Order: sequence, then structure tokens, then C-alpha cells
Amino acid sequence: MQFIHLTDLEAAINHWRKLAPSGPGAALSPEASALAEVYAQLVYARRDEVDAQEMGELAMQAWLAWWETTPDTPCIAICSTSQGDAVCKGCGRSFEEVQHWLAFTPVQKRAVWRRITLQGTAWRFNRYAERAGSAGGITSSE
Repeated sequence: MQFIHLTDLEAAINHWRKLAPSGPGAALSPEASALAEVYAQLVYARRDEVDAQEMGELAMQAWLAWWETTPDTPCIAICSTSQGDAVCKGCGRSFEEVQHWLAFTPVQKRAVWRRITLQGTAWRFNRYAERAGSAGGITSSE
């Protein structure tokens, strides 16, 4: 099973609301409406993820269209898995995730993005000076 998190549904809804703002009567675009239906069902059921296969076709198409606007890879071109690390210090992905990234589905990629963002330990989430300092002893005077 592949799951889409509630926060990704929120981001996709906001994306569609920005592209097609509500007009008279505050009607949502068909894409935002389809995503909002899935979102509402999750909230009602007190769940934070939906199986991608349970989403309707329009909701999934709308989610995928939003996903296309997001960065595909968390790579920052500092790959420590090539040096033998099990988890890349640069992006936070596991060796397997780095190796198979191109074969991952959009849902799998978003799950990895969510995990590494929540962990926040990869260098991609630090300022450049902090990355440089931890890699080569350089310190920032900021």
C-alpha cells in the first residue's frame, strides 16, 4: 500500500485554490473539491493518511498535478552514501532510496520527503554555513 499524508492533501488543496480561486458562492474548483472530499473523510475518520488506491480518479489526478510542482528529489549534491553511509548526510535518504529513487512512484517519493522533513537532521535542512562547518571545520560568524 502507498499512503498520502493529510498534509500533502492540504498542500494540494491550497495549490488548486490558488490556481482557481473561489468565485461567487465560494465554489471550489473540481480539483480542490475532489481533494477536499478525501481530506474531509480523513478528518472525520480521525486518520492522517489515505491509501492512494482509495482516492477517486479526479482527486488522484489533482494530487499528481500538485506533486509535479514540487521538487522531485531532496538531493543537494552532497551524497555520503557514495562514501559508504547507510543514510545520506546531505539529503537524509537511505542508500536504497537514493539508488532506486527514479523507480519510486510519486506517492513513495512524498513519503520519503515527509520522513526526512520531519526528522530534519539532513544537511539540506541546515544553513549552508552549518553544512560547510560540519564538513570541514569552517565556522560561521553570523
